[in-house]
Amino acid sequence: MPEPTLSDEAQRRFPVPDYEAIPDDLRERIDEETERAGFTPNVFAALAYKPSHFRAFMAFHDALVDDTSLDREEVEMIVVAVSGVNHCYYCNVAHGALVRIYAKHPTLADQLVANYRQADVSEKRMAMLDVAVKLTERPTEVSEDDLQLLSDVGYSDEEIWDIGSVTAFFNLSNRMALFADWRPNDEFHTMGRERRE
Repeated sequence: MPEPTLSDEAQRRFPVPDYEAIPDDLRERIDEETERAGFTPNVFAALAYKPSHFRAFMAFHDALVDDTSLDREEVEMIVVAVSGVNHCYYCNVAHGALVRIYAKHPTLADQLVANYRQADVSEKRMAMLDVAVKLTERPTEVSEDDLQLLSDVGYSDEEIWDIGSVTAFFNLSNRMALFADWRPNDEFHTMGRERRE
């Protein structure tokens, strides 16, 4: 197993604690993620600054990705489209890697970040992204018509809820990443770049 490492470069505006100084449950989660990824994603190092927030953030994150009616690639597509319009460097890079991996599409994340409207996605998924971006940029304009659009293209009520929840959570995440200047690990830049069959 790779050694868990909390990089001082994980965030530039707040200190990153020493691994040995953080609570046992945080170390356990960081160990699991380090083993799974092969490195310690910097978001864990950044959030370790405030353990109670680490726990709450990760609990909501886990609920969104583990108990969702959406495909995992749809979740990650929402994250990257939203992060693209929010100019969130950390999430564009880290979740861009996850889009490439889950969608098995080496250029989709780049399309979503640059201009999600030009991404190679289905009409159904474009409607999902349109509503997610509208909720991000113009939340007071979201109406019943937007939910009806999602229903019309084939999303269930639970999937529509999940689209809103993922969008809302990653708007929070983007803003914290920008505020604290979270920095993505170098490894994320190259993950999933080769086309998979």
